[in-house]
Amino acid sequence: MEVLATNIGQAQLIEWRGQQISTGIFKYPTNQPIFLGNEDVEGDHVIDRRYHGGIEKACYLYSADHYSFWKEKYPSSDWSFGMFGENLTVAGLRESEIRIGDRFLLGKALVEVAQPRQPCFKLGIRFGNQQVVEDFWLSDYPGIYVRIIESGIVMKGDPMLLVSQNQEGLTVAEVFSVFRKNATNFDLMEKAIHEPLLANSCRKDIKKLLEK
Repeated sequence: MEVLATNIGQAQLIEWRGQQISTGIFKYPTNQPIFLGNEDVEGDHVIDRRYHGGIEKACYLYSADHYSFWKEKYPSSDWSFGMFGENLTVAGLRESEIRIGDRFLLGKALVEVAQPRQPCFKLGIRFGNQQVVEDFWLSDYPGIYVRIIESGIVMKGDPMLLVSQNQEGLTVAEVFSVFRKNATNFDLMEKAIHEPLLANSCRKDIKKLLEK
């Protein structure tokens, strides 16, 4: 795997249902390295820390390989890297192979996979079409949030190297699937909530599904 783009976003005001809200989802490639800190990417604007940033969502990675899938669905969108609000666009990233708790050397940083992305209306705002949110839920391409085990700089061209694998862990794709594709697979949900390295916020959301 290789980093193809490092992306940073500035806060932007947008209108949503008659209200002005601020978002940092409009991220674009930068020519500079980025620094992965313990709770966020230095210089990147994280607006709503209930859902973004923090120890278990310090950095968001998305696969460059998935862009062609989305371009077919939304050909008129602006297709610069960072379209999904990711800090790092990575070639070769496959959620069906990466497991919760896997650790990777990413540039000078050491990161640990914490959870898949759970999309919200702000992704629809970036695309100019709220249908993309449901399409994203039904896809196999959520991207990954990582914890930062050791802070460090990442730049375009850096490899993403597997350091250790959580061999008994669920894949990122398996965890993501319980929200839509496997919404009645209660055994898989139980496995997910008992995965010790899954982000707590994601675990709570899956528990809510089981309680319904």
